[in-house]
Parts: sequence; structure tokens; C-alpha cells
Amino acid sequence: MSNVLIVAAHPDDEVLGIGGIAIKHARKGDHVRSVIMCEGESLRYKQDVGLSAATEAAAAVMGVEHVYTPRFPDQRLDTYTLTEIIKPLEKISDEFHPNIVYCQSGLDANRDHQIVFEAANIAFRPISPWLELFASFYSASSSEWGVPDSFKPDTWVDISDVLEQKIEAFSKYTTEVREYPHPRSLEALRFQSHFWGNQCCMDSAEVLMTIRKTVR
Repeated sequence: MSNVLIVAAHPDDEVLGIGGIAIKHARKGDHVRSVIMCEGESLRYKQDVGLSAATEAAAAVMGVEHVYTPRFPDQRLDTYTLTEIIKPLEKISDEFHPNIVYCQSGLDANRDHQIVFEAANIAFRPISPWLELFASFYSASSSEWGVPDSFKPDTWVDISDVLEQKIEAFSKYTTEVREYPHPRSLEALRFQSHFWGNQCCMDSAEVLMTIRKTVR
């Protein structure tokens, strides 16, 4: 069994980018936890719209055992020092000893995503003897807009047998689900999974970009 940690900037990012892979880890018996760095409500909604409850509901569907919530303000990570953002991640690392870390991509258009990656890249550097894999995942309506570099996957993971469970998890975020053809609609999420899967002759897939892999 492995300890698996998902590092996401906002509520729903963890499902959109890595939900299927998280479910597969949980089904295998791995210990899966996630950390959602920002509260996700203060900028768009100016009030509590239930994202904390939705995060817990989505985690239950995916088999995520625990969700860490540092609750940095939405879209304001650039007002903190990088050290302040790294600190809770290092605490989680020392407590949980993750063997595998999946994080938002540093190439995303979203600035919060970039900063979370920068912090995680330091917090989960190879000096941690338990860390085996650090990889970034694709975030719909952010990763595709990164310039001048963009997300370039090197790993395709078959999620054909868990796609509908991933869709169920995302549907818990009722305030975040959009109408088709928005990329964060349920239909578009299915199409995106098929798009990635078809590249490698699979029905559905999620993709990763390996940052570091350590073999000891």
C-alpha cells in the first residue's frame, strides 16, 4: 500500500484533474488524502455556498480518507510569501509521509495553481526519504491556456472503469458544475476523459506530467 496525496488549489480541482486516479488508488487499498489550499468562495461568491461540505462529499465518493484545508483566500495566494504556503504542506508531509504526490501544474494559466505547484515542488523535494513520485495533473479550463509553455503529459492512466464514479464525485460540487459545452460540465468532463483515453486506445483516461520519480 502507498500513501497518496493530492495537492489542489481550489475545491473541485482535485476531482477534475485526478479524481479517477484517486478512485483507482483507493480501490487498490492505498491511503489517499487531499489538501485543498484555498477556500474557493470569497472571490466569486462573497459568502459560504457549501464548498466545504461538497469537498467532503466528493472525497467520500472517491475514497479519500482525509481532506486538509488550510483555507487560504481564493485567488490571493500571491499576497503571501512562498514560505507561508509551503509551511502547511511540509507539516502534512511530516505527518502523512506521502509516497506519491499529485499536484496542479505549474504551467496552468491560473495563478493560484502556479503558486501551489511552486510551494509543493519545494515541500515535497527529494530530501523526503518516503517520496517516490511527484507529478502534476491537467486542470480543465486552465492547463490548456498556459503560455508560453503548456501541459505536456507523459503518462496516461486508464480510468474507464471509474469514470462514472468520478462524474458522481464532481456532481457533488453543485455550485461548480456548468452547462455544456463549458469544459467543467459533466458532459465535457466525459468527453475530455475519452479524448485523453483515445490517444492511447483506451476508452477514458487521465493524464500526468512527471516532475520527479525516485527509485531507491
